[in-house]
Amino acid sequence: MNTPIPGKKIAIITYAPFVGFLIAFFMNSESHYTFAAWHIKNMFGLFLLFIVALIIQSQIDILAGDIIWFITFLTWLFCWLMAILNRKNGIPYLSEKFQEWFTFLD
Repeated sequence: MNTPIPGKKIAIITYAPFVGFLIAFFMNSESHYTFAAWHIKNMFGLFLLFIVALIIQSQIDILAGDIIWFITFLTWLFCWLMAILNRKNGIPYLSEKFQEWFTFLD
C-alpha cells in the first residue's frame, strides 16, 4: 500500500473541478509541500490548455477544439490518478515546462 506523503491531500484536491486549484493553492501557501506544489503547477497548465481548447473550439474549428479538449480531459484524469498514487508523473514534456514556467505558484 502506498504510504501518504506530505501534501498528498492537497495534491488530490488540486484536480477537483472548478475550484480545487484555488483551494489547494491557498492550503499549500502556508505549508509549502513540494509534492502539492508540483501538482498545483501541473493543474494550472492543464487549466490553461482547457481554455485554449475552448478558444479554438469557438473561434477557429469546432472539431480541433473538441479533440484538444478531449485530450486535455484525459490527461487531467491521468494526472489526478498520479496524485492519488503518490507520483509526480504528468504530461510528457509539458509537465516539465509547467514546473519551469509557473514558479510563481510555489
